[in-house]
Amino acid sequence: LTHIGAKFMFVAGMFVSGCVTILFGMLDKVPSGPIFISLCFLVRAMDAVGFAAAMTASFSILAKAFPNNIATVLGSLEIFTGLGLVLGPPLGGFLYQSFGYEVPFVTLGCIVLLLVPVNMCVLPKYDSIPSKDSFWKLILLPKVLLLCLTIFSLSACLGFLDPTMSLFILKKFKLPAGYVGLVFLGLALSYSLSSPLLGLLSDKLPYLRKWLLVSGGLMTALCFFMLGPAPVLHIESQLWMFVLVLVLIGFSIGMSAIPVFPEMLHCAYENGFEEGLSLLGLVSGLFNAVWSLGSFAGPTLGGFLNEKLGFEWASAIQGGWALLTGLATGIFYITEARRRSSSSSLQNPPGNNEERTHLMGSET
Repeated sequence: LTHIGAKFMFVAGMFVSGCVTILFGMLDKVPSGPIFISLCFLVRAMDAVGFAAAMTASFSILAKAFPNNIATVLGSLEIFTGLGLVLGPPLGGFLYQSFGYEVPFVTLGCIVLLLVPVNMCVLPKYDSIPSKDSFWKLILLPKVLLLCLTIFSLSACLGFLDPTMSLFILKKFKLPAGYVGLVFLGLALSYSLSSPLLGLLSDKLPYLRKWLLVSGGLMTALCFFMLGPAPVLHIESQLWMFVLVLVLIGFSIGMSAIPVFPEMLHCAYENGFEEGLSLLGLVSGLFNAVWSLGSFAGPTLGGFLNEKLGFEWASAIQGGWALLTGLATGIFYITEARRRSSSSSLQNPPGNNEERTHLMGSET
């Protein structure tokens, strides 16, 4: 990012994603069998590279443009993430049902390509100097490792719902397939609407970030225990309770996810990393890499557990990851606070001020 520039990386990533999305619409013309499967993997991999480039660069540009309001800006943009989650499936389904397989992909790809020249004109260009700080130096910081674990668990929890929740809703509540998307709406809306407020709170009161992280992790764990609910609770699952828990999951994931990026930056500054676009690229790349890893592990492990144990136990086990990260984060922050208080008391013994006052009085 520091060598080719954040703006170029963002625009190039959007261009690749737009072209690849159009290619998705052409895959139905490929002969079935190994050739089709190979091209599917190839096109998905190309899309992943374009997406990673655009996301990493966008985080860096936002943090550079709004250094004092990072969480507020990221939280505000999550409104549009929620809109995409809400509008994507019904619009895509309508286009697919009305015009066939190709049209949804071609339409979306053309929209992305049209935004490329817009961003070329609108986005500022930031000059950056490559830093001596390495990726490994950043990731080996204990606090950053713990925050990465938080990101992974949150992403895995969200990813877990993709292959499992719709099947559970259809089986348990006997809802028509068209209503399943409305159930997902509760999570997407609560996440997108609460994110700006949580971002503003995180920026205005930075000392609250640690409590948001801990509370969000523990609340997410509790919600996943109640989603099934877990068989040990002996509670009968009901549709209204299921939707309510999804709304709370959206809010709790926002509590943990929004403060993570500024907290990682703050940790890097505390440990002597140079400010600039180079560090923003490192942190942004690490954030998106761990999030993507969780997005892979969540559905994979969730689908396996759902098949072997059922949705109730699978969601409870998934909540266990959030519980572990919430407890680990809380213990870390408590230990860090005690260590800082003890070091400050050693540097400034209580008697120093009194002794200094007496000495100054005797000198006068």
